[in-house]
Parts: sequence; structure tokens; C-alpha cells
Amino acid sequence: MTGLFHYNFGMKKQTLLNLTISLILFLFAGCSPKKNLPTPNPNDLIRQSVAATIAALPTAVPNIPPTAYPSPTPISLAGVFCEYQFCIGHPANMAFYDHMAALSQLSPSAYNNGFLAAYQIPSVVINLIWLQAPGTSDPQFLLDTLLDDQVDTRTGTLEVKLVRGMNVMYGPITTTISEVPFGSIAAWTCGDRVFAWKVYTPQAETAGPLFDEALARFTCNQN
Repeated sequence: MTGLFHYNFGMKKQTLLNLTISLILFLFAGCSPKKNLPTPNPNDLIRQSVAATIAALPTAVPNIPPTAYPSPTPISLAGVFCEYQFCIGHPANMAFYDHMAALSQLSPSAYNNGFLAAYQIPSVVINLIWLQAPGTSDPQFLLDTLLDDQVDTRTGTLEVKLVRGMNVMYGPITTTISEVPFGSIAAWTCGDRVFAWKVYTPQAETAGPLFDEALARFTCNQN
């Protein structure tokens, strides 16, 4: 019995010793120095950092082209009279003046009626009158008003035509004024007004182009 006890005790002692040795080896293995890890390449780190920074940048908003607005077209005011809510052409070396205001400062021309004159002595004299006459389509009555019975004589027949929506009457005249014995007269309607135009010239062929120039630049506020 004593021998058996010693045998078992000896076996347990050997087992305990083996466990102790295994535990010590395990601890030493855990405390052993770790193998060195590979050092990262600095260039790779820089490239990764730059790529990450670029990816984090906000997306740029595309530039929207500015809206194109029409630019104003310059218009020369040389050779054009604009007042009383209408414009009319005239030779650039001449200028209209308010004949009614020249006669009386208290009664100048206005929208409803007026009288302008321009002259270049001794070659050209131009008169223009207008009258508000709503509903009038025949302008001949004002043409007859502008004719001076004492010096003007109408020659030939009146030409009647439609110019830019306006009823226009035109015809040649002669005068007893020796410096300007020729000329022409014209009348037309625009909006609620009637206009009449007259020119004296030294040559008969000069009158027509002067009227064409006047009417080419004519506009009115068509009330």
C-alpha cells in the first residue's frame, strides 16, 4: 500500500512538473521579440495622401456663359429733326427752327399743330407744317394750306402712293422767287396727324431727292 502511494504521488509530481515547464515555455514564447514588419515606402504614402485629398475636394461648378444681350445700334442724328413726337430728315448742313415760336414766344409749335422752317440761302428753303386731325385719311387739305397762292403754282398732277403705311401725295411746283424757281410739295397722314412739306430749289431735279431724304427718316408717335 505504501509502495502504491509512492507510485501515484510520483506520477502526479511528474505531471505537475510537466505542466509547469509547459507554462514557462508558453510565457517565454509570448515574451519573445516579434519579427520586424516591413517599413512602408514614403512615396507610396505620399501618393495615397494626395489621392485621398483630391478625392475629398468638392466638384467644381461648371462656368455658365453670361447671357448675351443685344447691343444698341448707334444712330446718327446728323440730318434728322426729332421733336413734337415725330422725326424727319433734312440736309445735314441745314437745321429746322420753330417758325411759330419765332413769330410769338407765347404760341410755339406743339404736338397738335406746328410750323418748322429751314433754309440755306440762296439754294434751298424747306417748310413743314402739321395738324392733329383724327380720322383723316386724305391729306390734300393741308397741302393746299401750305401752298402760297401769291408765289406758288402747282404743275402736273399729284402722285398718290402708300409709303410705309402712310397715304402720301406728292407733286412739283414752280415759284416766282427768282433764286429758287422750282420745288415740290407733299402731304401725308401718320397716326392722328396730317403733315405737309414744301421745298424751293434752284433746279427742278433737286426737289425730289430732298423729299425722299425727308420721308426716309420720318417716324411719328402714332396715337
